[in-house]
Amino acid sequence: MKVRTTDIAQMASASDVIFDALREAINKGDLTEGQVLRQDQIAKMFNVSRIPVREALMRLEEQGLVSTQRYRGAVVTTLSTDEIREIFEFRAVLEPEVLRYSVERMSEEALANAKRFADAFATETDSSHWGELNRRFHYSLYEPAERPYYLQTIKAALDRVDRYLRAQLVLTDGMARAEREHQGILQACIDRDPERAAQLTRDHILGASASLIAFIERTRAEHKAASERR
Repeated sequence: MKVRTTDIAQMASASDVIFDALREAINKGDLTEGQVLRQDQIAKMFNVSRIPVREALMRLEEQGLVSTQRYRGAVVTTLSTDEIREIFEFRAVLEPEVLRYSVERMSEEALANAKRFADAFATETDSSHWGELNRRFHYSLYEPAERPYYLQTIKAALDRVDRYLRAQLVLTDGMARAEREHQGILQACIDRDPERAAQLTRDHILGASASLIAFIERTRAEHKAASERR
């Protein structure tokens, strides 16, 4: 039979494509807090039926990026500062522990890979790449631990706050501080000092949390004041 075939198993489904696109738009801030995501509009944009759109929105809701509201449908979630603080507290417990496991297993290749991401983060001039490079640096340090469930849990926590972290890196002095702290964490790993690496990671996460929450509270207060003046 002369039919040109395609290995469908190797292709992303429509819902996967839509999910990835919407998640990226939320994390980058292109889709903002409280914005309504209309299924028919999204379906038209991707030239698909509403079924894969609905599937993608359900997955986003599972990750806490979208919530379903009565009479409005799917809406980009707004995290309270208490929720953000709790996520960072959780990260500050889990990520240093993963790094302890990881340090003793790190190969020279793994350390070189982490250094490459740290250097890329420090020298990148396009702020749209800072969030992803920051995540890749940390992941490169955690992966040698060979704790896939831990990494999956860390990823889910980061997904919840990624859009806020990106804004903090761009709009505050978070970039310069993160660069310095990355170098300290990396050096502790090179020195094969798991306790120091873990403590520096914990301090790094809690410091970013304090800076981020202060930034969000200030920004939301400014927006509220501006709205009241209109």
